Amino acid sequence: MTPLRFEQLYQAEWTELEALLDDARGKRAADHAAMSGARAAMLYRRACEHLALARARAYPAYIIDRLERMTSTAHQLIYHQREFGVARLGRLVAVGFPAAVRAQRWYVAAAAALFVLPTIVIGVLVYSRPELILSVVDSETAAEFEQMYSSSAHSIGRMRTASTDWVMFGYYIRNNISVSFQCFAGGLFVGVGSIFFLAVNGAFGGAIAGYLAERGLSTTFFSFVATHSAFELTAIVLSGAAGLRIGHALLAPGRLTRLQALILASREVVVILYGVTAMLVVAAAIEAFWSSASWLAPTLKYGVASLCWAAVLGYLLFQGRRAD
Repeated sequence: MTPLRFEQLYQAEWTELEALLDDARGKRAADHAAMSGARAAMLYRRACEHLALARARAYPAYIIDRLERMTSTAHQLIYHQREFGVARLGRLVAVGFPAAVRAQRWYVAAAAALFVLPTIVIGVLVYSRPELILSVVDSETAAEFEQMYSSSAHSIGRMRTASTDWVMFGYYIRNNISVSFQCFAGGLFVGVGSIFFLAVNGAFGGAIAGYLAERGLSTTFFSFVATHSAFELTAIVLSGAAGLRIGHALLAPGRLTRLQALILASREVVVILYGVTAMLVVAAAIEAFWSSASWLAPTLKYGVASLCWAAVLGYLLFQGRRAD
């Protein structure tokens, strides 16, 4: 492709992006310092690809200079906001996080399948043949799970080594963040690590659920996990989705170098990781102080769980769509 043909082919996109940049820096952007929106982000990504292609093909300097100015300015406006405090946090919650999740919806769908399918399959197998639990945990751990979710337990789900709900709160934060980090960081191994940790954690949860259900502890166990799982399991799936996006960038960088593709993918998913962190803290608090309460009726927990699941899914699917 000749430089002239290249310029003619993408001129409309460059002009549109430059107009968005001028608008974001103008007076109409006085209330917010950052350019946002799915269209602007898409044009920025395309301009980065065009810049890499122009450099690789040694196109004229004026084309490369234009693309460099364009991508540099867009990067500053999108990622280096000067807005701090409540306004920036509010925009992240109201628009940034759910929009970022929707932008990576295919990776989210893949991560959900990788997590949910092993959960169901292993759960059914262990329920049918409870001795299979010994392939997942040893007999002592299996017995401890039975004790933790017994109807006579003073605090449901509490480990024998934990004396208070506050201790369990700290344990849940550490454990949840560890699992989510594994699902995300595994993406650096071209996505294989994310696939592995999603499947393993799903299989482990399914095995425990199947075993406890077969032991007649389904009411205690499922009423325990129902509420906080809306935040915890969703956060784990989103972490895995971010890892899959990283892995895909490394495996198939397209016209970018692998380093450029990795940087671009990291910028796309970093907002998801912010949201995941908040969701894990919320999940740990609910798990330690609400889910563990044996004096709360299971029907009440199921009712609140339904509201939490509806709120989480509705938030991710519909919140901030006007800004997309």
